[in-house]
Amino acid sequence: MARLPVTASIALSDTELVESFVLASGPGGQNVNKLATAVELRFDVLHSPSLSEEVRARLLRLCGRRLTRDGVLVVHAQRFRSQEQNRADARARVFELIRRASIAPLPRKPTRPTRASRERRLEGKKQRGALKRNRSRRSDD
Repeated sequence: MARLPVTASIALSDTELVESFVLASGPGGQNVNKLATAVELRFDVLHSPSLSEEVRARLLRLCGRRLTRDGVLVVHAQRFRSQEQNRADARARVFELIRRASIAPLPRKPTRPTRASRERRLEGKKQRGALKRNRSRRSDD
């Protein structure tokens, strides 16, 4: 059982990735009809022992519609004509998602608007109000 390094702290077991090969659409000549070069890679996000709860939660948000109801991430790779390149592409895409999920977002530091920005905002509001007032006025000329 090999360990596949994703980040410095996360390594997946190769048994956690389930690959199946299907016929690809698109270019490939006769290979399209004969060989299963497209890869469907499945990774069970909900039950993976390699992920911490924080990374798991962020990964579930990042997966979007690639996630099944059972919490399995499904990645389809058929960009290349060879099965081996598509396997590498699918794994790279899963690893990149996990890398992005492993980075904790920085907490927002609340800031206050500067005095100059408040004055600019109020000045803009005054000009806009004056413009609207001038539109409604009728002159008796």
